[in-house]
Amino acid sequence: MNNPLSDRINNLATSQTLAMAALARELKAQGKDIISLSLGEPDFNTPDFIKEAAKKAIDENYSTYSPVEGYAELKEAICRKFKRDNNLEYKPSQIVVSTGAKQSLYNIAQVMLNDGDEVILPAPYWVSYFEIVKLSGGVPVEVPTSVDTDFKITPEQLEAAITPKTKMMWFSSPCNPSGSVYNREELTALAKVLEKYPNVYVVADEIYEHINFSGTFCSIASIPGMLERTITVNGVAKAFAMTGWRIGYIGAPEFIAKACTKIQGQVTSGANSIAQRATITAVDADPSVLKHMVDAFHSRRDLVVGLLKDIPGVKINVPEGAFYVFPDVSSFFGKTLKGTFIKDANDFSMYLLGEANVATVTGDAFGNPDCIRFSYATSEDLLKEALRRIKEAVSLTEVPA
Repeated sequence: MNNPLSDRINNLATSQTLAMAALARELKAQGKDIISLSLGEPDFNTPDFIKEAAKKAIDENYSTYSPVEGYAELKEAICRKFKRDNNLEYKPSQIVVSTGAKQSLYNIAQVMLNDGDEVILPAPYWVSYFEIVKLSGGVPVEVPTSVDTDFKITPEQLEAAITPKTKMMWFSSPCNPSGSVYNREELTALAKVLEKYPNVYVVADEIYEHINFSGTFCSIASIPGMLERTITVNGVAKAFAMTGWRIGYIGAPEFIAKACTKIQGQVTSGANSIAQRATITAVDADPSVLKHMVDAFHSRRDLVVGLLKDIPGVKINVPEGAFYVFPDVSSFFGKTLKGTFIKDANDFSMYLLGEANVATVTGDAFGNPDCIRFSYATSEDLLKEALRRIKEAVSLTEVPA
């Protein structure tokens, strides 16, 4: 029987982060002592003041359809947040609220890309960028970086990647999976290149902006000349521990915002009404309310980097944000670990799951085949145990003759 499914879905890859998380849950259900470092989800509860706002919204009967692009009060609050935190001047008509930042990204790709349009993706990139671009008819153009450059693209690399077919560049800062944070000087240098190519738009994914240990944060849209060609994507999932609330948003040129509202109106319509009302309270809050979570992530970052540096063969930089480390494990490729031949990062990640009962994600999923991703959004005790297991699992290396 012929496959009745569309080429679109047949050509779409499964999210490897979600797949590894599902496999870890399955093994746990079988009774295995799995430590999962695969999923990018804070292990904190949503702050009480946000939950109280949601309860209030229920009592006030916010139970009907919301406007497609989001409640006016929420869009106004997002404008205040952009001004306060990012020095960006947006009007409510430039804001679109969606069911998570992932839908925001999908909307953007759908309204901006025609078949064959090229999208520059500094690698490593978040796992879904590649597939969303491809699903929308675009052509992902990967620009490789490495641990030696803190996984950041250079102006020279950006210029070399631009062709007459280039429509956009997508990147995240702080970056998932590397934790890299671009500073103002680095973003200004990239903007200088983009000045020469006025038809190239930028998607700046800033979902991790508050989980940032560098002391400063810069939005590329705040660089002179970039606001009019940048779509800034954000949300409350990561910093406010609201992954399940499913609220993301964009600030964009008005014609792009209107187009995103148009497509969203035909797909999902407005995001969850109760979650939107709670998000007003979240984005209006001073970011200092997040300090206890950020401090905990900072401490865990230092712990994990220190333990990884103590494992021979692992090459690691010091990420400045998010809650991931992205070590280069290519020194193990072509070697045998306790009877298991390691061909690549996927083999290494599966080996750690089988031998050490630790779930990670292969760097192939993020466009960097030399690395694997660890999420340190879990307790320090579990992180210590996970790294102890990993060190033991890779301690006896036999090189085939």
